[in-house]
Amino acid sequence: MSELKIGTGVPMTLDGADDPERPAVPDAARTIEELGFESLWVPDLIIGDGTPALEAALVLAAASAATERINLGFSVLTVPLRPAAWIATQIATLQALSGGRLLLGVGSGGFPDSPFWQALEVPARERGARTDATLRVLPRLLAGEPTDLVPDAPPLTLGPTTPMPPVLVGGNSPVAMRRAVESGGWFPSLISPDDLRPAVARLREMADERGVPAPSVTVGGHLIVGADESARSARESFVRNLVDNHGMPPETAAKVPMTAASPEELADVFAAYEAAGADRIVTGPDNGDHRTGLRMMIEARTMLDG
Repeated sequence: MSELKIGTGVPMTLDGADDPERPAVPDAARTIEELGFESLWVPDLIIGDGTPALEAALVLAAASAATERINLGFSVLTVPLRPAAWIATQIATLQALSGGRLLLGVGSGGFPDSPFWQALEVPARERGARTDATLRVLPRLLAGEPTDLVPDAPPLTLGPTTPMPPVLVGGNSPVAMRRAVESGGWFPSLISPDDLRPAVARLREMADERGVPAPSVTVGGHLIVGADESARSARESFVRNLVDNHGMPPETAAKVPMTAASPEELADVFAAYEAAGADRIVTGPDNGDHRTGLRMMIEARTMLDG
């Protein structure tokens, strides 16, 4: 029996005005839960150049109110943009609203040169240090322990106490892997099974060196469904974007998108990631009818239990 978990993202719209084919957040969340996904994920990508975007924690709150069982995750929360005290308060609130269903995907990246980062006056050079500092104090803040955050200010004590959610550190870099070992979960993205396998082996070596359990591995990806000209075009466009905008070598970029024309092919893709060390895959159809793609994902996951 496979133990692979499958999650997917919720469309970041409220009323479908920008895309009539996409349901509003509460409706989408209920559908994702009813289909049988293990987890539902929300990105934290506010750029500030006019690109439509919603605040991730508030979207998760809406999804929490519309569901009962499914886990709810950030994919991923951009830690440097928020003070540690505010993140702790958001986490505590989401844990209370959801009954402890939160998965805390975190990252230090995002778009540090974007208007949104500049409007918040967050220096890009400080993002790593801010991320590490926040991850260090979060468990104490959520546990209700008095915590010194600002020199010459009284310690901050939050209540009621809240269980610390699982932390999944986003990013494929050595620094991200170090944080993952320290935090207990790794959330790489844009990585093929062939490249994931040696990375997971290294991650486990790092955990052994520190005498801690090996982190869980959640892989974020992009799914292209179908075999027609539209699907081929979507795949080519995605690969070209990885090369042109992410600086990825063409041969590496070509292996990144999850491509499947049938549930059987997608089951093979999922199995390859699980064999490479993935405990969970978070993806969703980038093309075609969204609900049909979601059903294909669930059918493919069922096939793994064969």
